[in-house]
Amino acid sequence: MPTTRTVPARPVLLIALTSALLLAPNSATADPEPPVRESARDQGPARAPESAARRSLTAPATSFTDTTRGYPREQVLTPDPANPADRSLKLGLVPYHAIATRLNALQRLGDRVSVEVAGRSAGGHRLYLVTVTAPETTARTRAQERMRELIENAPATAAKSREIKTGYKTPVFFNSNIHGNEWEGTDASLEIIERLATAQDARTKDLLAHSRLYFNVTANPDGRIAGTRANANGFDLNRDFVTASQPETRAMRQIEIDKQPAVMLDLHGYVNGTLIEPTTPPHGENYEYDLFLKNTYANALGMEAAVDGLGYTPAKDGVEPAQIPFRDQEEGWDDWPPIFTPQYAAFHGAVAAHTVEIPLAVNNSLYDSLPVAELRRRSTVNTAVAGAAVTATLDFVRERRTALIADQIEGFRRGAAGAAQVPVSEETVPGVPGIGPEDVYTTDFPRAYVMAPGSTATARLVGHLLANDVRVTRASRDLRLGGRTYPKGSYVVDMRQPKRGLANALLADGRDISDKVSVMYDISGWSLGRLWGARVTPVTSGSLAGAPLTPVRAAARVGHVAPRGDLRLRLTDPQEIAALNSLLRQGVSVRRAPDGSAIVPASARALATEAARTHDVVLDATGLKGTAALRRTRVAAAVTPGELFALREMGFEVTPVSTAVLNAGFDWSSVDVLFVSAGLDRDALTSRARAALDSFLAAGHGLVGRGLTGAQLSADSGLLAVKPVAGNGDANGVVRVVNSGPVTAGAPDHGFVYAPVWFTDLGPGVRVEQSYAARNPLVAGHWRPLPDGAGGPAAAAGQAAVVSGPRAVLFGTEPLFRDHPKGEFTQVGRALFTMSASSG
Repeated sequence: MPTTRTVPARPVLLIALTSALLLAPNSATADPEPPVRESARDQGPARAPESAARRSLTAPATSFTDTTRGYPREQVLTPDPANPADRSLKLGLVPYHAIATRLNALQRLGDRVSVEVAGRSAGGHRLYLVTVTAPETTARTRAQERMRELIENAPATAAKSREIKTGYKTPVFFNSNIHGNEWEGTDASLEIIERLATAQDARTKDLLAHSRLYFNVTANPDGRIAGTRANANGFDLNRDFVTASQPETRAMRQIEIDKQPAVMLDLHGYVNGTLIEPTTPPHGENYEYDLFLKNTYANALGMEAAVDGLGYTPAKDGVEPAQIPFRDQEEGWDDWPPIFTPQYAAFHGAVAAHTVEIPLAVNNSLYDSLPVAELRRRSTVNTAVAGAAVTATLDFVRERRTALIADQIEGFRRGAAGAAQVPVSEETVPGVPGIGPEDVYTTDFPRAYVMAPGSTATARLVGHLLANDVRVTRASRDLRLGGRTYPKGSYVVDMRQPKRGLANALLADGRDISDKVSVMYDISGWSLGRLWGARVTPVTSGSLAGAPLTPVRAAARVGHVAPRGDLRLRLTDPQEIAALNSLLRQGVSVRRAPDGSAIVPASARALATEAARTHDVVLDATGLKGTAALRRTRVAAAVTPGELFALREMGFEVTPVSTAVLNAGFDWSSVDVLFVSAGLDRDALTSRARAALDSFLAAGHGLVGRGLTGAQLSADSGLLAVKPVAGNGDANGVVRVVNSGPVTAGAPDHGFVYAPVWFTDLGPGVRVEQSYAARNPLVAGHWRPLPDGAGGPAAAAGQAAVVSGPRAVLFGTEPLFRDHPKGEFTQVGRALFTMSASSG
């Protein structure tokens, strides 16, 4: 793509390879894998325990809006038992079990350090939020909260407030160790906290008198202990902010909502030299990017100087000079999706937010192959680099706090007023060199979004918007807007609100950006409006003045059971699948109707009422009697972590399997159906394991497969006569689909793809359940043809995306991707019930 960068762009992979070639043996090297397309599914088959899923599905978020106490807010933490298996120990770093004791000691150093428990991880470990600030009386704390609320809720007034200008403490958020095997941010933060707790110099006193510094000491204790990127559920937490499926993500979300940081740092590893955002294009189109770029670039320069000022060199230490992607690279490190912590923070008022990738790799294969002394040397360097980045940011905040809060207020003001975005240019963002047309991304915000009332999907979506601090109202009578009438009870998101950028990022279709860059760092489309199953309508014009709208704090519950007769459960929402599974586990006799719904007998009304209350679903009266019996479906699943979690969310009884599990000996009598998408290779099975698998499938037990792995097992087992065709492996996004079979009945007319697959050469008895739409099916995302012209959206257009037969259902889409596309889940649920029934 064309670039106007003042410094020649350096592709990411080239930097990594060049760094590796320059370094001497046994010196530090860059991570050998290019930092693109990191995916939860690259981790192999999921093995997470069911207890971690249960904890994640039920854990509430902790709110930090308590204004009844001043600072410090000290508490004595119960120490954790020593764990000699903690992977931090080998690196000479602070193990998780020592953190509570360390925080207790830091609180005793004076009156500047407070510790609160922000929640628990999927693995049950405490998440610690440390606040460092000058002491505050309760009255002062209340005043700070009042000013914080004024900044968000009345930004035009806040912009004129002398009290805010002189007395508001700038909130700053440091997030560490979100990837569990990128450790050293935690140790740097603990060292910084200790220094701030006792320093008596004028600069520190001034900083703490005018700032609140928040440290999420380890965002992923499960991964820190285990030495894994992911948490106990196998989730990459830095891909979860749109979905917020994990308790750690919800804790970080709540910190950002309640503390409203103006500046945010997310400490990662490992890229040599140290990578400091801002990013390459494409830039998220829903940001007030002029405000964001100005401050993020300025802070990046300070961090770069601090990191390079440590004196590390390639020859002596194996440390390359720091790099700023916006300035130094052309593409490959984008900030397009708000799934990353800094990008998500921007929607809650962060006008400078950074991922910082410290330099020297100590994880993955290097953890086991390098000598302990070398690992510890690298960790020492990394801790110093992370500390330099934090220290430079503290200097930046101390020097620019008034301007930072003014820009935060301006961002909220634009949203509340419905003001136009300001495109970035050298005139609108002075001091940032190299801005070109490739950096300009803006959008047209609709006047409002309207969501149809009365469905489980709408209630879920409304609850999710509210949890993200998006304001939602409800019509108390029929509403006329934009030339159309919406019924009483409709939910309305007025897009003239401070966090309109986040509201639009969640609800809009998104954009096809395939022509903008050659490759994306991660996903490029994620629309809740298209993928979550609710009917969402953007309204581009009209006035809400005088409209009969009332703010809501929670979605109205829709759960209902008809008072008499047999009952029909539609099975078009994952919560309906969960309700069905709960009834089946309790021994209720349920039958399948011709349209794919479930018929529950009147005799089970009491249990149905409890299921409706628990899962917020509707069971209508019906005269249908149903045909085949539905029964408990026990699933053997060789799947990704996100898929395993979604299956458990729908209430299926799941046993994770893989090639290794089957080779070790597996009791196939404990399951009814096999779901395969990752980590199971029939050719790699022992002869005994292969025979056991073949016997299971030959007995009529069905297969549900996704992607090439599932299709290959189907072909190897002779289950479904189709030819899978792989699209571009870098493609992803929201696509239009056409549903045509019982497995996809009631599914949305949009789906999600990630390395899409389609099926051709359909044999006898193969049914097309779903097809990619004709012409270009891509609505939002990044999907290019391969260099030879194959593999693009035009090649997929009209082709079968989901196919079925008597013994298998195969998906070329990603209906359970990272637990995100909620409206797609039931396709898999129906497929599992169908294949379970085929075994009779």
